[in-house]
Order: sequence, then C-alpha cells, then structure tokens
Amino acid sequence: MIDDALEQLSVLIALRKAPESEHPEKRNKRPRIASPSRGSTPGSAPFLGATKITVVPPKREATVPHIPFSRDPKARRDALQDQLPLQEGRKVAFHPTASKSSNGNNGDVDENTWILAVIVNSINQDKNRYIVQDAEPQENGQPGQTWPTTLRAIIPLPDPSAPPTDPSHLNGYRQYAPGSTVMALYPDTSCFYRAEVISSPQDSQSSGRLAASSKLIPTYKLKFEDDDDQEHAVAAQWVVEWPGQ
Repeated sequence: MIDDALEQLSVLIALRKAPESEHPEKRNKRPRIASPSRGSTPGSAPFLGATKITVVPPKREATVPHIPFSRDPKARRDALQDQLPLQEGRKVAFHPTASKSSNGNNGDVDENTWILAVIVNSINQDKNRYIVQDAEPQENGQPGQTWPTTLRAIIPLPDPSAPPTDPSHLNGYRQYAPGSTVMALYPDTSCFYRAEVISSPQDSQSSGRLAASSKLIPTYKLKFEDDDDQEHAVAAQWVVEWPGQ
C-alpha cells in the first residue's frame, strides 16, 4: 500500500512538473524584462543590460552669436574681426561675380554662383582685400584662376585643423537647426548651393545616427534646392550661412 501510494504520488508530481519542463528550447529566447519599480514612469523602457553612451558636445548656437551676412564692408569686417587677416591657404566660399579674375573677365558666371576657393595672400597686408584662387584646376590642367577681391565676396569656411579655441575652428561657428536655410558644398563638386537643414550634427549624435567612422566629423543632413528632394550628408566644415540676395 505504501509503495502504491508513493508511486501515485510520484506520478502526480511528474504531471505537475510536465508543463514547465516541456519544450525547454522555447524558453529564454527573449531577455527577461524586469518588473517595473515602484517609482518608475509608465511606458518607460526597461533596462536590458549595458547601454551605449553618446557624448554630445554643447550646442554652439548657445555660445556663438549669430551676425547676419552683410555685403557692407564695415559690417563684414566687424563680423569677421577675430579671424582677420585671413591666412594663406584658408578655404573660403567665394562669389566670383563680385570680382574680375586675373585674366580680366569672369566669363558667364551666374549671380548666385559661389565656389570653393583658397586664400593666396592679403593685398598690401590689408585685412579687407585678398587674392583668392579657385580650388579646382583649369581645363588645361593649370592651377585654378585667381581673383583680387574683398571680404564682401568671401565667406570663410570653418577650419578643422585650427585649435578648438580658435575663432576659425568649427567651434567658433554657430550650428544650424533643422529647417534653417544654409549654403553648402554640393557633394563631389566645388560649388556651393542653397540647402535646407534636415538634421544637425547635434541631432545626429543625440539619436546615435553617426557611424563609428564619422564620430569625429560633425555632419549635417541637407536637402539642396532643385535636387529632386534628395537628402545628402555634408560635413559641417562645408556648411555656412546663406548670404541671400
């Protein structure tokens, strides 16, 4: 009798354990979610292990005053005072219609044309007058043509090689928020065009969209005018204020 009772008891115990031990391969496929703590906020994401930490630099627009672009010589000097004189080799956006090239003409240049150029030198050490050179070689293979010009036709580009505290460094430039109108270098060209900011470097870093290889390259996502609604990633060193008309 005792043996029969023990056998029946062992069967009952086995039956009670069966649902828990059946199909063990189906268990623990998903991480177990901890029960929300008493002080947690409803709908908050549970902690599922180590998380990736993204270091976001301070927003530059909070510390860098924005001075609207102006073609007035005095206003341009005042806006760029801390960067003058522009040094040899400094990359700039240049408006060639404002100056004649060294060969005496500009050819058929549109009023809205802005090109990538390089400072050759200042004229007579004047902080307002410079010789600039087209960054793109001429069709005959010779170096790009040169122009005498003034600050009213120049927008200095951020210099990533400058010390971080230097006014010419990217840190010295404001960051443009989504929806802003800017002028940027179109990818794989030496020309600048009007564009709308879709996301800023701050937005990209906050959302973790920057790839590991581009963490040190602040990048905007832009939509250029008349470009079939395409979006392009453009390094911040090629993005400046829209000069308007």
